[in-house]
Amino acid sequence: MLRILDRYLLKELLFGTLGSAALLLLVTVGGTLSDVLAKVAAGRYPASVMFPVLGLRVLDAMSALLPVALFLGVLLGLARLYRDSEMHVLGSSGMGPEGLLRPVMLLALPMLATVGLISLWLGPWAAATSQALVDSANRSVIAAGLEAGRFTDLPGGNGVIYTERLSANGQRLTRVFIASDHKRTQGAPHVDLVTAARGRMFVDPGSGNRFLVLDDGHRYSGVLGQSNWRLLDYRSNDVSLASINAQAGNRGGDSPHDRSTWTLLRSTHAPDRAELAWRIVAPVSVLALALLGLPLARQNPREPFYGRLLLAVLAYLVFANSLGIGRAEIMAGRRAGDWLLALVLLVVTFGSLLWFRRQHAARKPRGAEP
Repeated sequence: MLRILDRYLLKELLFGTLGSAALLLLVTVGGTLSDVLAKVAAGRYPASVMFPVLGLRVLDAMSALLPVALFLGVLLGLARLYRDSEMHVLGSSGMGPEGLLRPVMLLALPMLATVGLISLWLGPWAAATSQALVDSANRSVIAAGLEAGRFTDLPGGNGVIYTERLSANGQRLTRVFIASDHKRTQGAPHVDLVTAARGRMFVDPGSGNRFLVLDDGHRYSGVLGQSNWRLLDYRSNDVSLASINAQAGNRGGDSPHDRSTWTLLRSTHAPDRAELAWRIVAPVSVLALALLGLPLARQNPREPFYGRLLLAVLAYLVFANSLGIGRAEIMAGRRAGDWLLALVLLVVTFGSLLWFRRQHAARKPRGAEP
């Protein structure tokens, strides 16, 4: 049964956490949407999967967003109580540090379980599902925007493609025409004109590049304004539509981030170990950041809040960068990374508790004799 004071403090912390989460979510959605739109414009993502991929990527990012939201929620919620002298009144009424620690833990523990669920299961599932959606859609020329009887821009905007007929699943084309140009630094562009009796979509499993395999056609190649064009008759010809490999900003289906936690547990490769350690660190960092917010939120009534906020941002940057260094060490195959991750979490967790306890320890009056 929650006490009235617990409910009041929990409400303040919850409002601060929800407000911080909403703001961080808005920033995350904006950045993710910008990245997805850029890939759609470049032809790496089909437009039909834009919103499902956006939702899955935002879900994957929640494991990193929620710990920061809780940290800011504790900081902002308690700072308001200190600034309005409510905490001093509660302290003078007999509320000790346990009375403040209890509502923070009541909020932090469910958040820890939620982040653990996202980090260990929902996040990898969302990443793998997002990649599967893109791969499946890229194999269908209908999803890539092609329609029978209409000229369609090629991915990247450097040409057009036309087909007279299209199969129901978007895999087979009949009577195909492709025109593409390659701009040069000087002079007229180089133009390729390709015709074919049939075509089908193909994605190279090795490179991840998307191709259109054309059969029984002709290819005309030359520079506009010049007469020395080349004619090539072919039985089969591969035309690249868009590069969707990892260097173009797409991780691909073999990324450690897309693998299940159970698969990572059985792997001994350094990238897999680093990914597994990062998934374990995410829920533990919820507890560490929640406790770090307790001493950082304490301030005098007339003390400016921005100084504390700047200190909190610097503390979080040091914390996050230290964890990043540990992850990089694990990826490099060095065991020191495991120790560094554990050391950072332990120092922040227990250091915050000691700092918070010292803030609420009884102090002797000045000038008092021992």
